[in-house]
Amino acid sequence: MRGCAKPGVLSRARRLRRDQTDVEQRLWHALRGRRFGGIKFRRQMPVGHHVVDFACPVRHLIVELDGGQHATQSASDEARSRVLEAAGYRVLRFWNNDVSENLAGVLTAIEAALGPSPQPSPPDGGEGDNSYRSLAPRKRGEGGGEG
Repeated sequence: MRGCAKPGVLSRARRLRRDQTDVEQRLWHALRGRRFGGIKFRRQMPVGHHVVDFACPVRHLIVELDGGQHATQSASDEARSRVLEAAGYRVLRFWNNDVSENLAGVLTAIEAALGPSPQPSPPDGGEGDNSYRSLAPRKRGEGGGEG
């Protein structure tokens, strides 16, 4: 959808990436670089004429962080969410203090919204392991192998 950005939206997205809030930086640290269960997230991504805080395009999920100013603009936030949902995304909204005070809970909610990771079939043609794979971020040094 990058090619569909309205004029000015891309420059606004770049500015928002450069001027991230402390709360956005905290959540981005947990989501960036496929740290969150190997899932690719983008920050300040243009979707139509909107710039969303975080998005996982493959799973069609948007995560928005709302500060205190959003308490008075709930109607506009709802309209924005409807536009994003019409574009095929599911929208999760969290208050900034949720990220500051309960990052683990926010990540758990994001993990639940992402659902289980699709498992490829094994090369022998069997059914494969359809067990749920945790998307929680791993600490450095855990899970030996590629990184």
